[in-house]
Parts: sequence; C-alpha cells; structure tokens
Amino acid sequence: MSGRSQAIADTLTRAIIDHRLVPGCKLGERELAEIFDVSRIVVRQALIRLADDGLAQIERNRGAFVAKPSMQEAMEIYDALTLVEQGVAAQLSDRLGPAGWAELRQHVERQRQAVASGNDALADVLGQEFHTVFVRLSRNKVMQEIHGQLVRRTTLLRSLITADFDYCNLLDDHSRVVDLLEKGRLKQAMDMIDTHHRSVVRGYIMDREVFPELTPAEALAPYLDGKADGSAAVQPRVQPRKSSNTPGNGGTTTHLHVHLPKTDPAPTSQASTKKTNRGLPS
Repeated sequence: MSGRSQAIADTLTRAIIDHRLVPGCKLGERELAEIFDVSRIVVRQALIRLADDGLAQIERNRGAFVAKPSMQEAMEIYDALTLVEQGVAAQLSDRLGPAGWAELRQHVERQRQAVASGNDALADVLGQEFHTVFVRLSRNKVMQEIHGQLVRRTTLLRSLITADFDYCNLLDDHSRVVDLLEKGRLKQAMDMIDTHHRSVVRGYIMDREVFPELTPAEALAPYLDGKADGSAAVQPRVQPRKSSNTPGNGGTTTHLHVHLPKTDPAPTSQASTKKTNRGLPS
C-alpha cells in the first residue's frame, strides 16, 4: 500500500475512533477520492486496509461501509481481548520488575483521581489506556499489534451502545489485577480479567441512534484542516430513559464502564453497584 493510501486509512481510522464516521456510514470511493484529492485506486487500497482491521465492510456491488458489529461479534472481540490479556498476565507475573509494577499502579492512581474529581472523560480514557499499558509492558510487539487491532474494533461497539447498569467504573478491577499478579496469584488474576471483559460485553444494548451521523466530508473536515484533536470528536447523543428505581425521572447519570450484576464464580469487584442509563466501557 502506498504512503498516501496509508495516510488516508489512518485518517479514516481516527474519524471512526472519534465517532465521527459511525457504523453503517457509506464510504464511497468517488466521494473520498474528491475529499482527499487522490485517485479511486488510492482510496480503494485504504478501504481494503480498514477492512483488514475489521473497521470497514466491503460488499460486492454496494461498496464499502463502516463496519456495524453484531452482539455476537462483540462477544467474540471481548473473548479475544481476554485471551490476549491473560497471556500477557502470565508473562508479567514472571518477568515484570519494580518499575513495571510502579507504572501500572501510577496509572490506576491517575484514573482514581480522575474519578474522584468527577472528570469522567479523562477517567474513561485512562481506563482504556490501562489495558494498552498492561500489554505494552509485555514487550511483545506482535501481541501489542493484535491487542491494538481488537481495541480499535471496540470503538465501533462504543458507537452503538447504551446501557442500563453501571457500577460506577471498573477501576477496582484494574487495581485488583495488579495486586493479584504482584502477589503471584496468576489464576485469580486471569479469572479477574475474564470477569472484567465479560461483564462489559453483557452490559451492551445495541442502539444506532447514540451518535449523530455526518457526511464523510463533514466528518473528515477537522482532519483535513489539521485541527483535529480531542475536541473534534462528536459527543454521544443518548435518548434519556426512565430509571425503574426513580419513576418519572428521565435524567441520566454518566459513568465510565458498563456492568451487569455478576453471576459467575470468578472474582468480583469490590465497587458498589449503581443504576444508570448509559456507560462507556473500557
């Protein structure tokens, strides 16, 4: 793939991660070629790359679209994340030194401070980054690439979900995994990782109306202008739902992570449960 095709693929990926290009959005070759001022062949190469990463679907005689994952695919993505992170946990339990444990604990503490200060957006980012830092400390580049691709695919799920249950975030799960691994309790740490991911995916309620749809030209404009940063992302738009615990109250409370009540024998978080109308899992 040419350097120009790679740059276009990177820009489209960023727009998908920022929720500007939503699942199901048409990625027309002609329109994208005009937007980027390149040939359709260059665009086609970029779209093939997105399809290889699971971020786009190319349909015969219909063209390319931002991928629209099903609940079954969501379960498979999180199963794969679990397997990768459990493998990393086995490596870290034997190899990680004091500096590595300190880095993980500092990251958990930064997330805890963000939660305590009410900075949900920062805490959500840090919650996702914990998993990336966790895998990076394995120093296995292939594992990092596989994990990174899976994480990018979760961004599509985040464009499609609302949730009715939230236990205030899964921060304690991160802390407990680090505690268990540092104490050499690998089996329990692996069970905690499994519980963590299965709890997230069980909280998903697919909803295509969570994010507004933009045309490709509108969605990509900030990146072409060189102004894209965190403020370029379209903020979620969720229709409020009435809580069964507070009849007539249509307000919502935003937290970071989706969680349903646990029924598994695996380790559970010590955090308290809290009813909410939506959540952003990580």
